[in-house]
Amino acid sequence: MSLIDIRGVSLQYGDRQVIKQVSVQIEQGEFFVIIGPNGAGKTTLLKALSGLHALVGGDIHVHQRPIADYAKKELARTLALVPQQINADFPFTVAETVLMGRYPHLGLLAVEGKKDLEMAEQAMAFTEVGHLADRRLAQLSGGERQRVIIARAICQQSKILLLDEPTASLDPAHQLRIMDLMERLRCEAKVTIVMVSHDLNLAASYADRLLLLKDGEVEKVGTPQQVLTGEQLSQSYGCTLLVDENPLLGRPRVSLVSAGAAVKTNR
Repeated sequence: MSLIDIRGVSLQYGDRQVIKQVSVQIEQGEFFVIIGPNGAGKTTLLKALSGLHALVGGDIHVHQRPIADYAKKELARTLALVPQQINADFPFTVAETVLMGRYPHLGLLAVEGKKDLEMAEQAMAFTEVGHLADRRLAQLSGGERQRVIIARAICQQSKILLLDEPTASLDPAHQLRIMDLMERLRCEAKVTIVMVSHDLNLAASYADRLLLLKDGEVEKVGTPQQVLTGEQLSQSYGCTLLVDENPLLGRPRVSLVSAGAAVKTNR
């Protein structure tokens, strides 16, 4: 049985339907990436997976149970969300922020114990932010803040990690650092990764399978080789995209071809 089973899910913002009867299964231990053009409904679907967006049709099962049946803390122990937007003015230190990930495991008094502090230290060590423990988020770079929020998610001890554009606005070195961290979590901690990404080449390099959305509907589900074809991507994104094989990885490599570039090439 699938770890996550999305069955005919529809979602709305006001009167506007943004997800239309989407069905897909995600297996345990997968690195699963959701791609698609702007407005495709990627983030909205991820929010629905985390229980933050009400369904107007269909259902979502996690561990063969509807997410609506999970209590708030139980769902937080099952899956963790790393949002795209992080408030840099968050008035807490790195250590305090990471420790917040222990909330789903605390009792009525909500007092952290020795085990909670140890889990926070381990999460900071895993994400290599332990040396920043006493600094505030506003003092960190974008890449450092992203690793802190991932450390907070790790501290939840959830076996499903949902990430919304975790590499957005980061330079290439920090992008790779974040993606390698996700791969380590998948391999070493047996965490299932579900990620939204605009970067087709990062998705091609790391994903086991991809979900391609357009206008709230499923265009294609499959391996990078099955989904990332020039014809499919050009149709979905409305521009000319060329796909060849990355000689180092043996996976698809996507290139954007503009009309201006084509004119220069032909001169």
